[in-house]
Amino acid sequence: MIGWLIVACEIGFWIFILSGLIARYIFKMPKTSAVLLICTPLTDLVLLIATAIDLKGGATANMLHGLAAIYLGASIVYGHKMVKWADRWFEYRFAGGPKPEKRKTYGSERAKEERIGWYQHFFAWAIGCSILLGMILLIEGLEGLQEIVKFMSSSDKGNEAGGPSTLALAGTMRVWTMVLVIDFVISFSYTVFPKEAPKQAN
Repeated sequence: MIGWLIVACEIGFWIFILSGLIARYIFKMPKTSAVLLICTPLTDLVLLIATAIDLKGGATANMLHGLAAIYLGASIVYGHKMVKWADRWFEYRFAGGPKPEKRKTYGSERAKEERIGWYQHFFAWAIGCSILLGMILLIEGLEGLQEIVKFMSSSDKGNEAGGPSTLALAGTMRVWTMVLVIDFVISFSYTVFPKEAPKQAN
């Protein structure tokens, strides 16, 4: 159920955005547009509540619950950016605005962009991991959380059958943390080794 709900929430998110922008640029209804765009976080709230109810009702924590937390963290951090991106294209298509173009950057400017991108990833990770920890606490309480820490720090990580029931959630945090570290190395490499602009031909 959670897997389909993630898909439904993503669809709902874009329905709110498109409806809001259509109301703004085609029907010239700015107040209605503002209300519809403000409603986009409701999809995150629905997913969060549904995930909590599913787990509290006795569902086994699995990868889809972890994916729900990743989706929520990313949606909260990147949602506004996606709305602005869609707004610029609607303005270009229906209001005679300038065509959105991604300008290539180099040197310190590119390095700054890469750092900002990693900071956004970090905030999404922090929010998502907080939700994952909340799920573990909801299911197993503080003792379960301590059990997760012990199990994850033990040398025998292959025996998942003997681990806590929320091991899939902890595994999601571990994998996401590894991705975050790799992203850090790549993003900050532009600060240590700035990308130079291509040389103009004479």
